[in-house]
Formats: sequence, C-alpha cells, structure tokens
Amino acid sequence: MARFYDPKDETDRSSVETVLRKGGIEYFLRRERGDTGMLEIYVAEEDLPRAEELLIRGKGGNE
Repeated sequence: MARFYDPKDETDRSSVETVLRKGGIEYFLRRERGDTGMLEIYVAEEDLPRAEELLIRGKGGNE
C-alpha cells in the first residue's frame, strides 16, 4: 500500500473517500502521528494512477 492523500480536515477526507468508493478503489485509513494525528488515505500501488485520475476528475466536477 502507498500513501495516496493527506487530507486537510475531516470534510476533505470524506470527499476523497467518496470519490474512491464511487470509482471502485479500495483504500484504508491510517493515523498520521499516533492516535491524535489526522487520518491519511492509502491505496494499493497499482491503483495509484486510477485513484489520482478519479480525484482530479472528482475535484474538478467532471464525473
């Protein structure tokens, strides 16, 4: 697994999770620093290009 996205807040994380789910990309969340850090989003290395494409399209509103 590779770190894919470091969200700025919970709303940002939630929107990225939605894009990945809709695109069929499996992911998992991991705390940045121990138990108090923000959750980062990880995807399989082979899914990185597709996840990036989905994120760009999702953030741009071109889904």
